[in-house]
Amino acid sequence: MDNEYRLIKTCEHAFDTVTEAVNGVVDAYRHSMGQAWALHSPRPDTDWLANALLDFWYEGDQDGRTTRVYIGLIAADPQLIQAAEHANAAKDAFFESMTAIKDEFPRRLSHMKYELAHRKSRFAYVNEHMRRSGLARLNLKQTWRHLPILEQPASRIRLAWYSNGRSIKRTTVQEAERRLSSYDTEAAHIQIQLRALASIPSGEQLAFVQDQTPVMRANIFYSEPLPDGRLRRAMNLPLPLFVPSTDGQLPSHNQPLPQPKRNRMRAIRNDLKLDDTPFLPSIRVYRYRTENET
Repeated sequence: MDNEYRLIKTCEHAFDTVTEAVNGVVDAYRHSMGQAWALHSPRPDTDWLANALLDFWYEGDQDGRTTRVYIGLIAADPQLIQAAEHANAAKDAFFESMTAIKDEFPRRLSHMKYELAHRKSRFAYVNEHMRRSGLARLNLKQTWRHLPILEQPASRIRLAWYSNGRSIKRTTVQEAERRLSSYDTEAAHIQIQLRALASIPSGEQLAFVQDQTPVMRANIFYSEPLPDGRLRRAMNLPLPLFVPSTDGQLPSHNQPLPQPKRNRMRAIRNDLKLDDTPFLPSIRVYRYRTENET
C-alpha cells in the first residue's frame, strides 16, 4: 500500500469518525434531558443541535474565510460531556489527516474535499445536510472546529457581541503588487490598479484592511476556582457551549441581542487615518492620508 493511498483512507476514516462522534453527541443530548438555550431558536431540540454540529458544508456563494455560528448553552451531564470530548478528539484526528495530505500530496487536497463532501453516511442527519447543501464543497474549518466545553460548573454566564471593527495592517507597495498579480492581470480593473500602484513611490506605506466579523463572547464565572486559581474566563462561542451540570439546569445567563449593533468600530488613531476610499479595491488596500489632509 503506497503512502498516498494510506493517507486517503486514513482521512476518509477520520471524517467518518467525526460524523459518528458528532451523532454520538446528538444521541447523548437526546437522552440527557438537560436545560438548553439558543439565541436564534426558541426550541433548542435534538434537530437544532444536529443542524448546528453537523453543518460541514458551504452554502451558495459563502465566503471561504467565514464559518456559520450557532450560539447556545447546554446543561450537560457527564455522559454528554464525554461525548463532546470524544467528538473533539475525532476532529483533531481529522485535522491531522487532512494536514498530512496537504503537506505530502497538495494536489490531492481539493479532490479529497470533493470526495468527502459527497461521501454518503449511515447517519440520517448527515445525509440530510448533504441534500440541503446540494452536495456543495466541504468547509474544513466548520468540520474540525471544536465543541466548546467548560472545565467545571459555572455560576453565571454573560454573553455579548464583540468586534474589533476593522483589522488594519501595514503593507508595502511590493506586497500589494504581489497580491494584485495573483489575480487575472489581463482583466481591465486589475490593470488599472497595477498602473495606479506603479504611480506612487515604491517606499510608501499602505494599509491592508479587513472587516472583522462580530463574534459572541461569553464571560464565564465559575462556581469554584479553577486549578490555576481563576474564577472567570472569556471565550468566543461559534457553537453551543456545553456547561457541566449535576441537576440539568443552566447557570444564570443574560439574553443578548439577536444581532450585533451596527457601526460599533474602534476609532482609528488620528495619526494613522486612511483615505475614505480604497486605493486598490480588489485587495482592500488603502493609502494613509498625508499630514495636510488630516
